[in-house]
Amino acid sequence: MTAPVTFPGPGSDLEHPRAAVPEPAPPDRPAPATPLDRGPDLERLRAAVGEFARYGAADRSWERLLLATGPGVDPALAAHRRALLVWLNAWGCRLRYPRDGEHDVFCAETAAWWERWRERLPGRDATLATLGDAEIDVLGECYADLSAMRATPGPRSRSLGPTAATKMLHALRPRALMPWDAAIADALHGARTAEAYRAHLRTGREWARRLLTETGLGEQALAVELGRPGRPLAKMLDDYCYLVFTAAT
Repeated sequence: MTAPVTFPGPGSDLEHPRAAVPEPAPPDRPAPATPLDRGPDLERLRAAVGEFARYGAADRSWERLLLATGPGVDPALAAHRRALLVWLNAWGCRLRYPRDGEHDVFCAETAAWWERWRERLPGRDATLATLGDAEIDVLGECYADLSAMRATPGPRSRSLGPTAATKMLHALRPRALMPWDAAIADALHGARTAEAYRAHLRTGREWARRLLTETGLGEQALAVELGRPGRPLAKMLDDYCYLVFTAAT
């Protein structure tokens, strides 16, 4: 009998798991059980999404974002930009809110970034498995611009940064764009550059296509099969990456 697949678990209903994880220098770590060029098979993905579901606060913060922005996040709207900032902080990004009388840097800069990139992002119906090479090339540039965006007020203002940028892109296109954190990016790609983000999307795309081909299921049916109906495959693959590369450190 094959032993069940297990991952490090939270032990309780925590806040989003990444909220407690700093941006560490990449430590030495054992290779995951599945070769990186193939990613998870069906049973490893089933185990990962089942384990990640125990982090209930992560889903609740996402549901609050959807309630505030449904049917989708539109950064052209000030209320949606504010909801994005709250959600990013719920996912551990630690971006300072403006004080009374301070310029709302995040909202202003996000609006300007959106004007530059809104027409170049994949459509809302795009999925990770259907991303084309040209789209991924553009997304690398989009990510680099967003990561460098000024995001907090005051004399010690900081940029949005690589982790928050991928989370924000995921919020804008949850079916197509995988987020990452420092541990995932460094373990899989050795960097958090634009080219590393392109590599992350290409890696996720190949994992997604293989899973869909091997199971013979569409993405929605696969989510039902895995016990997470409605959850995008891009996010379920991120659940897997979190447990393999971040929670294991």
